[in-house]
Amino acid sequence: MAAAPIGRGACSYRLDFSMTSIAPAPTNAAPFSLDFSRGFERWLAGFNGAIAFSTYQAGKVFMIGMGESGISIAERTFARCMGLAARADRMYLASLYQLWRFNNVLDRGDSYQGYDKLFIPHVGYTTGDIDAHDIGIDGNGAPVFVNTLFSCLARPSETSNFEVIWKPPFISRLAPEDRCHLNGLAMFEGAPGWVTMISRSDVAEGWRDHRHDGGVVMDTRTNELVCDGLSMPHSPRWYRGRVWFLESGYGALSWYDPTTASSGRLTQLPGFTRGLDFVEGYAVIGLSQVRETNTFEGIPITADGSERRSGVWVVDLGTGETVALLRFSDAVEEIFAVKVLPGLTFPSLLEPGHELVGVSYVLPDAALRQVAHPSSS
Repeated sequence: MAAAPIGRGACSYRLDFSMTSIAPAPTNAAPFSLDFSRGFERWLAGFNGAIAFSTYQAGKVFMIGMGESGISIAERTFARCMGLAARADRMYLASLYQLWRFNNVLDRGDSYQGYDKLFIPHVGYTTGDIDAHDIGIDGNGAPVFVNTLFSCLARPSETSNFEVIWKPPFISRLAPEDRCHLNGLAMFEGAPGWVTMISRSDVAEGWRDHRHDGGVVMDTRTNELVCDGLSMPHSPRWYRGRVWFLESGYGALSWYDPTTASSGRLTQLPGFTRGLDFVEGYAVIGLSQVRETNTFEGIPITADGSERRSGVWVVDLGTGETVALLRFSDAVEEIFAVKVLPGLTFPSLLEPGHELVGVSYVLPDAALRQVAHPSSS
């Protein structure tokens, strides 16, 4: 595998891969195809898991796993799907105006049409169109989500669209004005730890004037700014003693060490980085082909003519090098959330209207758990 520099900054690489293409069966949606690097299948099989990612532009959730004949792809449609979180037999997904909870209905060792995990929609919280971004799962297994429109962190409520649990100290009042573009959430020991936002603006959509270098990482427990001067930061995550985050305006993977109060940039990638997870010393990163629209105008990755791709890149945290990737062509131009699903080899999830949802049952006694398949009725 040959590596070549792709721009300024330390540890920046692009791999010259032989690619394998997989095109899903035609649907009513715009066509797309996936190109996999030569080492992607080997990397995916190496940690006995799968990955899931969302794209709000195409309205899709993808699950990439390993079936009997190699790489498997399951894709489902959800309106403007963004935040994605998972733990064991539960998943959460933020869509246009709802937060969905999915439960797996298959016991260990069971399968349905080859799937080893089948997530069906169990609860839908109507949040309204609040532009929900990242989702975390707290110590009780409940969701915490970034409410971008109202510039706060929130959780579902039994009596209202959401319950506010934290807001930046500079936000003077809750208003549906997307003042600072709060977008990312890193959980720490079962509670919110750090967030990312595009700026510290307290006026309606004021963040748009600070996309180049107004971004910050903030500790939600102390309200301390731990990193600033960033270009459109997203997707903070706690992993191996560091807060990792994506400085999307540079296509970069960066970090902050709270023990030493130091920070740095590990690598730059050929796209707008957004969506991040980790497994066994690797970062799994979403890349998007941002266009020169008003949202992205003037940020470094569009201003300097850098190459931009859409897909999922796998980076070795020890070297900063890309070791595997999957790349979209055609209709899918952006990625929002990326989630590693360890221990799942061939997972799938269903939309709320799928016929199997009506005949799948998880009974109160786990010993009586069963799935009734349409074909057996």
